[in-house]
Amino acid sequence: MTAPPILLTVDIGGTFTDIVALDSVSGTITVEKLLTTYPDPSGAVLAGVANLLENARLAPASIRYVVHGTTLITNTLIERKGAKTALLTTAGFRDAVEIGNEGRYDMYDLALKKPAPLVERRLRFDVPERILADGRVRQALDEACLREICAALRAETIEAVAICFLHAYTNPAHELAALEIARDELPAVSLSASHQVAPGMREYPRASTTSANAYVQPAAERYLERVASGLGASGIRAPLNIMLSSGGTTTVAAARAFPVRLVESGPAGGALAGVYWGRLLGRSDVLAFDMGGTTAKAALTRAGDLAISHQSEVAHAHRFKRGSGLPLMTPMIEMIEIGAGGGSIARLNPLGLPAVGPQSAGSAPGPAAYGLGGREPTVTDADLLLGYLNPDYFAGGSIRLNVEKARASFAGLAAALNLTLDRMAWGVHQLVNENMAAAARVHAAERGLEIRRYCMVATGGAGPVHACGVAQGLGIREIIIPPLAGVGSAFGFLTAPIAFDFTRSYVAKLRELDVAEVNAILRELEREGRRIVEAAGVPAPDISASLNIDMRYVGQGYEVRVPFPLETLTKDHIAKMQQVFEDEYRAFYGKLADGVPIEAVNWRVLISGPKPTIEIAAPEAPAGDGAPYACRPVRLAPDQAPQVTPVYRREQLAQGWSAEGPLIIEEAASTTVVTPGWSARMAAGGCLLLKRGELA
Repeated sequence: MTAPPILLTVDIGGTFTDIVALDSVSGTITVEKLLTTYPDPSGAVLAGVANLLENARLAPASIRYVVHGTTLITNTLIERKGAKTALLTTAGFRDAVEIGNEGRYDMYDLALKKPAPLVERRLRFDVPERILADGRVRQALDEACLREICAALRAETIEAVAICFLHAYTNPAHELAALEIARDELPAVSLSASHQVAPGMREYPRASTTSANAYVQPAAERYLERVASGLGASGIRAPLNIMLSSGGTTTVAAARAFPVRLVESGPAGGALAGVYWGRLLGRSDVLAFDMGGTTAKAALTRAGDLAISHQSEVAHAHRFKRGSGLPLMTPMIEMIEIGAGGGSIARLNPLGLPAVGPQSAGSAPGPAAYGLGGREPTVTDADLLLGYLNPDYFAGGSIRLNVEKARASFAGLAAALNLTLDRMAWGVHQLVNENMAAAARVHAAERGLEIRRYCMVATGGAGPVHACGVAQGLGIREIIIPPLAGVGSAFGFLTAPIAFDFTRSYVAKLRELDVAEVNAILRELEREGRRIVEAAGVPAPDISASLNIDMRYVGQGYEVRVPFPLETLTKDHIAKMQQVFEDEYRAFYGKLADGVPIEAVNWRVLISGPKPTIEIAAPEAPAGDGAPYACRPVRLAPDQAPQVTPVYRREQLAQGWSAEGPLIIEEAASTTVVTPGWSARMAAGGCLLLKRGELA
C-alpha cells in the first residue's frame, strides 16, 4: 500500500502561525500564513490547516504525518501563566531555587533584578530524606511526612508538583517512592521528578528545570489534546509529532511528559532550515538568522553541524543578559536571541535613549500599521515608513498596512528626540540591525569562530528585510534568501529526524572509572531512548545511537563535550577518552592543563531515526521577463532623500537573473531588501544569493 504523500508542518510564532505542506511525490509546497490567536493558539493552527486543505484541494487522508512546533511553553514561562505548582525538596534545600548560583549577571547594577522562582516559597516543602552523592541512603524517606504535605497540597488546590531530591540522578529510589505516594494522594495533579526531567548534577538548574516542567505541564497537556483532537476531527489520521528544542521530533506522549523540552521548538526549525539551504548551495559555515514578528534568533554551525547545548535560560529578567533568566538543563540547539522582531515596540529607555523591545505588539493588537488597535511604534511600522514594505502586499495582501497609522505611532517618539518621522524610523531600523550584529559577533567570538567567513541564511518574515544591514555589521559578504523564507521554521521541521536524548550524571576520574557501572547506565539510557523513538514510528533497524561525554579537568566548574563511540566500554577505552578530550579542549582553549587529572561528568545518549530526505520541485518558469514591476521611493541613508528603487516579484525571476542593488524583491511571506553595495542573483533551488561588493 502506497504511503500518503503529504508532509504537514505547523509553526506557531508570537505574531504569525505558519503552515507548510510538502507533496513528497511531486515536490510541490503549499503555504498558509495567518495571525496567531490568543489566548488559545490552537485556534490558528486548526483554522490554518483547514484553509490549507481547502485552498490546495488536499484530502485529510493524503497527509502522512504532522510536525508541530509552538511558542506556548516559552510564553507560559515568560508571562508566568502556568499552573499553581508546589516543589518538594530534600529537607534544608527548598530555597535552592531562590539562592540560585549566587552570581550577579551585572556586577555594577545596584538595583539588579533576578528572576523570581516559578514556585513561591510557601509552596516549597522540605521532605525529610537524604541520599549521598555516591547513591547511598543516609536518611530514609519520611513517607508519613510526605503524605501530610500532600494533604496540605490538596487544600491548596495545587495543579502540579515538582519533586527534586538531592542526588536523585545517582539513586532515584526516594523520588520514585515520592511519585507513587503523590499519585495516590493527588491523582489529578501533574507530577515531574528531577531524575526523569533533568538527571544531572548542579542543584539549582536541576530544581529550576524540574519546576519549569511541572509549571507548564498542565497547559501543555491541554493544548496538545486540543490540537490532536482538532486534527482528528478534521479527518487527519496521520501521527502528530512535536518539534523539540534539540532539532528532533517526538511523540505527543513524550512531549506531554517533558514539555520543557519544547521551549525553543519553533526557532529550532529556523536553524535547521539554515543548514538545509546552506548545504544545498555548498556552504557548510552558516549563520542561520531567523527574524520573525516577535524575536530574532541566530545559530552558528561548526564544521557544518549545529551545536547542542544542555545549559540555557528562559524568561530573562534582563533581556539578552546571560544569568538573568531561569536556567534549564534541557538539550537544545545552541541559539542566541540576538534582537527584536517586526512587532517589537520602539521606546525611550530610562536614560532617554531610543531602544527596541523586549515588549512586542504580537498579533493582537499588532503593529500600528495593521490597523487592529495597536498605537505604539514597532519595527514593522519603521520598515513601512522607510519604503521597504509594500502596504498592499504584506503577507501576500492578506494584511493591508496603514501608512498613516504607522506615521502617527512614531509622532511622539520623534518629537521627544526632535527628529523627523523618517529619520526616527531610520534610527529604529538601524538600531535593530546594530544590536543584532553586536550580539552575533560576541556569540561567535566566545566560541572562537571567525564569523566574517560565514554565509548568512536569512529566514522569517522580517529576516530578509534586515539581512543586508546585519550582515554588513558582521563583515559577512554572502547571504542566502531561500524560497519560502517567511515560513522558514515550518519548512525546517520537514528536515527534522525523530530523535530523543537522555543524560545521566556519573562523576569519576578517568583512571578510576568503573566501566561496568558506566555500561549499565548507557544500556539503560539507550533502551529508554529506543522505546520512545520506536513509539514515534521508526523501525528498530533504522534507529541509530550516539554518545557524548561531558569531561573536564578536576577542579574546573564546567565541562567540554566530546563525542565518543557508543559501545561496550573497557579499560582500553580510557586512553582514547583522554585523547579525544584533549583534542577538543585544545581546540576550544588553545592549550592543555598538563598533569591535572581528567574526569567524566555527564553521559549523554542520543537515539535518532534517519534524517528525512526531502526533494523540492524546481521553481516554475516565470511568467514575466525579470524586469521590475514597479518603483517606489525608499530611504537608504539617513541624510539623503528617499531614492526611487526598482521593485521585483520573486516569482517572476528565473534562475540566473541578477541585478545590483539597491532593489527590493517581494514575495507573499517576506520582502528582501538589497541595499547599495550588494547584488542579487537567482541561484539553484530557487534561492536568492546576495553578495557584497560584486555582481553575483
